[in-house]
Amino acid sequence: MSLTRRDFLRGTVGTALLAGRLPAQAFAAASPTTAPDDAVRRYVDPFIGTGSHGHTYPGATTPFGMVQLSPDTYNADWDVCSGYHTGYGSIMGFSHTHLSGTGIGDMMDVLLMPATGDVRLVPGAPDAPPGSGYRSRFDKADETASPGFYRVRLKDDGIDAELTATARTGLHRYTFAHDASGHVVLDLCHGMQDNPQTPTRVSDATLRVVDTRTVTGGRRVHQWAKGRHIYFALRTSRPFAKAALYADDANVPDAHEVAGAHLKAVLHFPDAGHAPLLVKVGLSNVSADAALRNLDAEQPGFDFERVRGAAEAAWEQELSRIRVQGGSERDKRIFYTALYHSMVAPTLASDVDGGYRGMDGQVHRLPRGTSTYTTYSLWDTYRAVHPLLTLVQPRRVPALVNSLARMAVESPDGPPVWPLQSVETGCMIGYHSAVVLAEAQAKGFTGIDYAKAWPVYRKRAMTDDYRGLPDYRRLGFVPADKEWEAASKTLEYAYDDWAVAHLARGVGADDDYRHLVARSRNYRNVFNRDSDFVQPRLADGRWATPFDPRALGHGKAWHDFTECNAWQATFLNQHDLYGYIPLFGGDDAFAAKLDGLFNANSELPPDAPPDIAGMVGQYAHGNEPSHHVAYLYAYAGQHHKTQARVRSLLASMYQDTPEGLIGNEDCGQMSAWYVMSALGFYAVDPVSANYVIGSPLFERVRIDVGQGRTLIVEALDNGPDHVYIQSVTWNGAPYTRTWLRHADLSAGGHLVFRMGPRPAPDYGTARADRPPSFVPEAG
Repeated sequence: MSLTRRDFLRGTVGTALLAGRLPAQAFAAASPTTAPDDAVRRYVDPFIGTGSHGHTYPGATTPFGMVQLSPDTYNADWDVCSGYHTGYGSIMGFSHTHLSGTGIGDMMDVLLMPATGDVRLVPGAPDAPPGSGYRSRFDKADETASPGFYRVRLKDDGIDAELTATARTGLHRYTFAHDASGHVVLDLCHGMQDNPQTPTRVSDATLRVVDTRTVTGGRRVHQWAKGRHIYFALRTSRPFAKAALYADDANVPDAHEVAGAHLKAVLHFPDAGHAPLLVKVGLSNVSADAALRNLDAEQPGFDFERVRGAAEAAWEQELSRIRVQGGSERDKRIFYTALYHSMVAPTLASDVDGGYRGMDGQVHRLPRGTSTYTTYSLWDTYRAVHPLLTLVQPRRVPALVNSLARMAVESPDGPPVWPLQSVETGCMIGYHSAVVLAEAQAKGFTGIDYAKAWPVYRKRAMTDDYRGLPDYRRLGFVPADKEWEAASKTLEYAYDDWAVAHLARGVGADDDYRHLVARSRNYRNVFNRDSDFVQPRLADGRWATPFDPRALGHGKAWHDFTECNAWQATFLNQHDLYGYIPLFGGDDAFAAKLDGLFNANSELPPDAPPDIAGMVGQYAHGNEPSHHVAYLYAYAGQHHKTQARVRSLLASMYQDTPEGLIGNEDCGQMSAWYVMSALGFYAVDPVSANYVIGSPLFERVRIDVGQGRTLIVEALDNGPDHVYIQSVTWNGAPYTRTWLRHADLSAGGHLVFRMGPRPAPDYGTARADRPPSFVPEAG
């Protein structure tokens, strides 16, 4: 059975009261730290998304880095899936791994907390009085975050804490009060909890005091990613006077090494206040020795400003690949923070020597100069994150996609679904790693072992007994009386068929290609022409009743849809619009149905998860199944409605505040939609290697598309009231199409829109100018 985010919400974590949470509106977002006037990173505010249900973290990381060093405000409710929520007024400590915007929590590995006075081995509850645990209160006014850097003042102990990071290491700088004696708690059992009463599930852990400045260890965790390994090596800038080890919160006298499931260490510094104390930590999922090698390679010294400067420079390099002009300061803050969030995952998973733990649990070694990655929220990110990366991070794409191909071959679970730290979580439905591979292949990326991955994807598509696929192959749909979320699974398997078909063609398996292309039209089998909705069907072919397009299912046993309802699922078709539109009765009827979606009553049933958010009628921008829908008007010849709707969503669904994300960030997908749409185009069908034009937000954008090539996008006469495209030119020649080829954009060029306050009567209406659909390649 697959695990969806709704299952997590059904548990105790999802329903736990946020004890001690302060009202989010009581805090204002801290301003980013000062950066040069020409640095685009000055627009990034990592606090955007840390409120409401955004689930982002504000701490220090590098682009796609292994380490995410960030404060944890709590670890036992749904809105702290990232370890942090702006509604809390105290900090438990600083841990080294975090998820960005997911709907299920995990990670928060190797927590450190500086303190003074008596040693406290438990964090204490958020609403507990000061001194009852090692957590400390803080004021938002004393908290600052920017790319690669985080700072806060811990009020209860009078300690200033600063954090920065390299790819595989984190660096802490603690400034105690003058002449204060202090200590640092290392909590190796801290992590995400199902509820306040259930500890993080750690099966085995080790701690070892190597010398008076070095501690190593590791643990195996069984939370969401069950059985994942994480190891660390810690070194301090000056010797600790004593290192006390604890098992089950009991001191183990005179021990230099300890093993168990509930381990902690306390490092004592009687001279803590004499000078800032620096602590650096390296990570690995291979071994503690590998973590130490990572530490020594990336941080040979204790130069905080050098490490911070390198992190900031890395972010500036990646963020400045896109430079925008025009728009408001608010627009730029939202845009560059969204671009930042689109590059914190996937995360590096291999060590400096190429070692990594595979999905088979074994340790492997990559050739020198090769990296592998983890943290793929594929149900979400295939839609916009990966298309964005193919355009602005082309040099990384082979490694990112090869990582998925490698996982497919090594994993006993087959094609990656939601892999995290060498463990398949199995979260969400479909197997959309196929889409990411097929997109890269369609866009001509080389150096990816498509042929080696192909048998694994063929097996999944053709023979695997996997989550309703046998019935899908036999009946043409997943029956709702035999499998949960059957209607959504049918639609998503149809799109995966489309992706795997293209993988088949790429390796010369033409018969498989033809079979899977035909099967990708199975979406028709759950479209009820009588109701004009996608509906669940029973194994005997009957439509499941009762049916309400706002409901998540026809009965109470399970839901028929995955984090959406029939209104939203009806528009999930991404690859065969010209086979789909006639089912509604033609272009006008299809556009009218889209109008109905956006104009419907926004009421949802009581059992709807909070993932279904950002409602415009029954369109739900807060969750991914809706993300391509505004662009579908283009296929019906009513492109002006796409233009208006996209600009409206850009303006209404994103803010430059902690509550600025309307739904879970989901490893960059919510933000990548904004970035792509602000540029003026979006990948409705990533496998097609095409983009549908929307309505550009900025007056001028310069995009570094790699290999010295530049794409310029201009929007003349643009503004909040000038959202409609009047005309387009490409490299100086008139351009009447409402779509763009990736091959053209990635080669560089000059795209110019002329905008106006009213729709241009003919733009996008001719059938020849509409986006292609259900074609192997667009010409």
